[in-house]
Amino acid sequence: MKDIYTPTREELDRRVSRFSQLKQMTTATKDLTWVPQEAIDIIFARQLMPVILDDTKNPFGTEAPIFGAARTTMFISILPPGQGPCLHSHNDTFETFMVLQGRIEYHIGEPIAHHITLDQWDVFSCPPRVYRGFRNVGTTDAVQLTVLTGLNDGRDDVSMPHSIAERVEREHGAKVREAFGKVFHFDPPRK
Repeated sequence: MKDIYTPTREELDRRVSRFSQLKQMTTATKDLTWVPQEAIDIIFARQLMPVILDDTKNPFGTEAPIFGAARTTMFISILPPGQGPCLHSHNDTFETFMVLQGRIEYHIGEPIAHHITLDQWDVFSCPPRVYRGFRNVGTTDAVQLTVLTGLNDGRDDVSMPHSIAERVEREHGAKVREAFGKVFHFDPPRK
């Protein structure tokens, strides 16, 4: 049995995240700064702020107030009306959503087979290897808490359907599609 202990104040401070101090994920603010906002809006929530990250390669950037929490990744997303990320899959992890404010519609499958609408405090836990996307269907900003959990060694398990790669290239060019392809994997076309 492991000994119970009291952390130092410094250890405790490294386990606290203050909403007022959250920053936009570094993937969008450092790696893809040259990509137009309209293209970023296809892939990510408009404002995606990591709360907890694993200290591994992941599509959510490299900065968060808390690192390492039993392979949990957590972030707050803020979506203006009509905005939200495209279909994607976390192939080794569960992605659990809680709407903190507003109304968000989730799209499931490729092609889309199901729609689920959540209101404030509602929760949807999406299993691995399922395409899901979502968007704010309300008239004011929506706020969502997302928690990723699973047994993999990191968060580099995101893939998107080939149709998203085609859309990005059609609307923003091959260079933008290739930039996103460095952050996550585009699945090959379905037969």
